[in-house]
Amino acid sequence: MSTLAPLLRQRLRRDAVQLIIWIGGTTALAALGSPTVQSSYGDEQERLGLLATVLANPVILLFRGLPSGAGEDQMVVFLLLPWLLILAALMSSFLAVRHTRGDEEGGRLELLSATPAGRWLPTATTMIHGILANVVLGALVTAVFLGAGDPVAGSVLVGLSCALVGILFFGVALVAAQLMQTSRGANSLATWVLVVTFVLAGIGNALGTPSDDLTRMRSSCLTWVSPFGWAENTRAFDEDAWGPIALLAVTAVVLLGAALALQAGRDLGGAYVRERAGRADARGWFSSNGALVGRLSASAIVGWVVGGLLSGVLATSLSGVVTQLGTENPAVVDILEKLSGGSDDLERGIVVVFFVMVGILAACAGVQAVARARQDEAAGVAEAVLATPVDRVRWLSAYVAMGLIAAVLTIAAGVVGALVGAVSATDAGALARDAVIAGAGQLLPAALFVGLTAVVFVLAPRLTIALGWVLVALGATIGLFGPLFGMSESVTRLSPFAAAPAPTASGVDANGVWWVAAVTVVAAALALMRRRELAAAG
Repeated sequence: MSTLAPLLRQRLRRDAVQLIIWIGGTTALAALGSPTVQSSYGDEQERLGLLATVLANPVILLFRGLPSGAGEDQMVVFLLLPWLLILAALMSSFLAVRHTRGDEEGGRLELLSATPAGRWLPTATTMIHGILANVVLGALVTAVFLGAGDPVAGSVLVGLSCALVGILFFGVALVAAQLMQTSRGANSLATWVLVVTFVLAGIGNALGTPSDDLTRMRSSCLTWVSPFGWAENTRAFDEDAWGPIALLAVTAVVLLGAALALQAGRDLGGAYVRERAGRADARGWFSSNGALVGRLSASAIVGWVVGGLLSGVLATSLSGVVTQLGTENPAVVDILEKLSGGSDDLERGIVVVFFVMVGILAACAGVQAVARARQDEAAGVAEAVLATPVDRVRWLSAYVAMGLIAAVLTIAAGVVGALVGAVSATDAGALARDAVIAGAGQLLPAALFVGLTAVVFVLAPRLTIALGWVLVALGATIGLFGPLFGMSESVTRLSPFAAAPAPTASGVDANGVWWVAAVTVVAAALALMRRRELAAAG
């Protein structure tokens, strides 16, 4: 056990920047969101109006938490908790895979196992590392709510929920790392589990039973198959239920134990899910670097395209329902106008809001495609490719091009979904026009984030994955939630998603000049790559 402390220090030093970004960003969201939500919804009638709208159209709960009352603290939890949980889960998933399957794939774990650390101590150190990171995150979130003057029990429940959901998904990722042959596969499996359980919690909430006064929603049984649903059913600042906390803790312990049991049953470098055998001879079109990148990126892009399709369907199919509710509740109109940047038409505003979400998904697809360049560089794949006539600029260009293609496909799927959702609408033509314009506008911020990630990869390769995702998360938070947090329009427009061209009654509002920035950063990344040396993993 004398090697435990050095191993733990090594992990903390290696992850210092990434943990600061993840934990700091999550804490900042809580610190910024809590007071601004309270100031934006300080009037009880506004809160009652919003909850009445949500409970009358529960589909909105797919993207929010679980309503548990009209108090200020309860409204903060309703709007913020799901996003705090997602950030904790993503941080934990990436951390777990990096220090298990990632180190195993890179050969580092084999070297460690040959030392007195043996086979089990690195895994135990990784578990301690992940648990400590989540405990710190939970403690800071709790401190934010306590600092805002919120009740102790509810504040502790929110922080504990974030920590335990993070530890639970840390366990999910550890299990995925045992099952899958590569870190890429493990990350994909863990992320899919996260997305599916998040959606299940939203559907379970939407299928629940509203209270008679339209301020609370009782979840359906479906919610109880999701860790996100368990955390939301703690109902902080309302019932302050501790039962779901125990369920989260027990499940996390079971997953950690399952990861250890699975590790005991396989050899180093082995996996329970074998990769499919490839063809004996590659097809002719597969001989280029671009085709290789496309083949490796295809499965991940499909997930983002499906998300874009579903968001597009909701954009037009919900517009009529929300408009009807808005005419009956002025508070709803005010909220939606803030979210859509002051759109002159409520239905058009709904389309703009949903296509901001499609733009965020497109940016995520693009960032993931470019971040794969860092994964291939760290794994040694880039070195093998660059030993051929492919030069550095052409090599990086393939990832940037794939990022742009992924963004285009995601937004195109969103537009197709919007056209499908608008088929039964009375003003289908106008909704289709708005969807096409809003979708085309979101191509520009998505391209910008592809370029920014490429620049980070060239200048600070080891920060590519963490910083690329943080930039998207920051832009998404400001663009999608800035108006709800009481940010001024000038601050909200700092987000490329909010500054994207959007439809108006007379044509198109061109908004900012982010498209110039997008072209500039992509060109800068490719130019700088010409002289950049390969950076090893670490």
